[in-house]
Amino acid sequence: MKGRILKALRECSDCISGETLSEQLGISRVSIWKHIRGLKEDGYVIEASPRGYRLVFSPDSLPPYEFPDLEGRIHYFRQIGSTMDAARELAKKGAPEGTIVIAEAQTRGRGRLSRQWLSPEGGIYFTLVLRPKISPAYAPRINLMASVAVAASIRKLFGLKAELKWPNDVLIEGKKVCGILAEMDAEMDVINFVNVGIGVNANTSVAQFQKTATSLKDILGKEISRKEFLRALLTEIERRETLLMESALLDEWKKLSATLHKNVRIVSLGEEVIGQAVDIDATGALIVKGTDGSLRTVLVGDCIHSKRV
Repeated sequence: MKGRILKALRECSDCISGETLSEQLGISRVSIWKHIRGLKEDGYVIEASPRGYRLVFSPDSLPPYEFPDLEGRIHYFRQIGSTMDAARELAKKGAPEGTIVIAEAQTRGRGRLSRQWLSPEGGIYFTLVLRPKISPAYAPRINLMASVAVAASIRKLFGLKAELKWPNDVLIEGKKVCGILAEMDAEMDVINFVNVGIGVNANTSVAQFQKTATSLKDILGKEISRKEFLRALLTEIERRETLLMESALLDEWKKLSATLHKNVRIVSLGEEVIGQAVDIDATGALIVKGTDGSLRTVLVGDCIHSKRV
């Protein structure tokens, strides 16, 4: 109901009376007043006068009612330890495909290998529950799919040259703007669920990590609409999920890649693989050509770029 009230307020160029809202939405004026009060507590500035209500200001927050068509799928927290942890519990209890856990801030956000992912207010932090009907061997494609969706959203909305670093980072001007973490629960030949965690440096400032990270705010010199970006990103993910097993997805990743044709050093499972990144295979693994001409297929690892060949 908060979402419907916001929609009515936004569509009205002037004040809208409580009586009109009551008639449009089919609830009492007292209920309208209670929901308005709740919106004010959530940071919305709504003027009340004898003529009715007028929306003056909307905060840059991501509550479910800002996404009315997705509201039933969203679990929202102003602050949480980790959206990944919450999503895992939901998935284990049978949460359906498309369940989303969103947080304004995380106190225990994490990246690959349980590294800390700083998650102050102003970023976009969410985990999406997926239940793809594919072999576990092809699960790495999900990372590629999510990273392509993030880069495509950044390019479309802001005209920035977002690129992809294998296996799960999105870069702008060589600096990390987004990290992606996928965690799978599977049996030998079937995936129970894959949770995809995405953290975007949106309206945060990452000056203390200037050498390796950046944010959309820092690059653009202004804050973005996180609601608009998240909406666009979820649309891009939904569209590309239908292409998960298509060659078109791999082709798009290759076009956006900042890793291919570069010399790389990959630290993986206690060993280093050094050479030139020449391709990815059908599962999403990186193919590296060594100095001796041999080809190695790398499934996971930390990838360090050196100069492009």
